[in-house]
Amino acid sequence: MEIIDQELLNSISEKAEVSPRLRMNHNFHSNFDSKAQCLLNALEPGTVLPVHRHQHTAETYILLRGSIKVFVYSENHELLNCTELNPKNGVYGVNISAGEWHTIEVLETGTIIFEVKEGPYKPLTVEDVLFSDK
Repeated sequence: MEIIDQELLNSISEKAEVSPRLRMNHNFHSNFDSKAQCLLNALEPGTVLPVHRHQHTAETYILLRGSIKVFVYSENHELLNCTELNPKNGVYGVNISAGEWHTIEVLETGTIIFEVKEGPYKPLTVEDVLFSDK
């Protein structure tokens, strides 16, 4: 059993702050071949995540602390939806359908999401990236 508490969240956030990518995963799955990929993802403002999709799986984010904006795009680069996740405003998470183009913007230092998607882990390919702002 692993307890998800303030100490664990702070530890992951500290690693994200000094990471060149400004984010850090804490995996609960035993390996990349696991049928479920469950993890904490500590995210700092300025982290770069291209507009991408996961063709084989939906992806769920539950925000544990901080705030993010989740953007959904069309194949033609049109912004279809922007949702701010913030527990203070009563918006806790989002489920992104398989194949849906999406990205995030991190709004607060120390932001952490619990993330779940079907495994096995598959790195993004060129055809899974629509564009990157950065």
